[in-house]
Amino acid sequence: MSRGSVTISNNKRIVSERGDKNKVDQNRPYAWLVEKERSLSGIIDDTAIIFLTNKECPFKCLMCDLWKNTTDQSVPIGAIPGQIAWALAQMPPAKHIKLYNSGSFFDEKAIPVADYKAIALLLENFETVIVESHPKFITEKCLRFRDMLKPELHVAIGLETANPDVLEKLNKQMTTGDFCESVGFLSQNDIKSRAFILLRPPFLSEDEGIYWAKKSIDFAFECGVECCTVIPVRGGNGAMELLHEAGQFEAPKIQSLETVLEYGIKLGSGRVFADIWDLSIFSNCNLCLEERIKRLDQMNLTQAIGEGIACACDLKH
Repeated sequence: MSRGSVTISNNKRIVSERGDKNKVDQNRPYAWLVEKERSLSGIIDDTAIIFLTNKECPFKCLMCDLWKNTTDQSVPIGAIPGQIAWALAQMPPAKHIKLYNSGSFFDEKAIPVADYKAIALLLENFETVIVESHPKFITEKCLRFRDMLKPELHVAIGLETANPDVLEKLNKQMTTGDFCESVGFLSQNDIKSRAFILLRPPFLSEDEGIYWAKKSIDFAFECGVECCTVIPVRGGNGAMELLHEAGQFEAPKIQSLETVLEYGIKLGSGRVFADIWDLSIFSNCNLCLEERIKRLDQMNLTQAIGEGIACACDLKH
């Protein structure tokens, strides 16, 4: 039952809707995995991903649930290199590595600058290192870390949406101009960037969600990113449930993710990937779900449009 329009536009209100954080260990990453990704050269390579445990991001974005696996205080110097070393010892070899830390790698309260050198030494056998950052942390500090690295540094930035009104409501505390300026700074310093794009953030209908995801891909490439990842928006952080009850948020359909990925790949402006984690929550049909997941995965790897899937469930949309 709808509770009518609600406004959740500041840190305090967003935090007030949360549940409890998960218990984490500052000496261990909260997750790690190895996945295949199509590289810039067109080769499908293994990519290691380490989800680092560190202090919660200072930006309380409306749709974010990454705070669930963070600490309340900064981790001590040496903890992050220790986490990376531990995870690498568990993993098979890979050519590329993503260090995701539920916030911004260049936030000193999350990743101590004093740890940069130790981190760089641990990563010297990789070809590419991908970290994530909010535009406000993309400064000369990025160049300091880049200069310590033997691998090539790439930076992923959450554009989320090129819709300025929705972006403001997400409490991201950045503008599309901030995003473009950061990409420009990285490009001028020979650092490649990639963008995270949200599919159907709050306040948009299904069709509007598709439209703005496409527009956001266009905008990101125009700014100079090399790669875009489309992430279907999900609930689970409290604020999103409140918006759902008010009729201001619905999770997108898996077919919409297919549509946006097809569009991005056809552009030919750079690599475009779909986030295929836990896609069952975006489907109401068990008959075609696995086929659709496989198709999305293959499009990610080949960057080619796979044959469409015909299912009776499409008639219901």
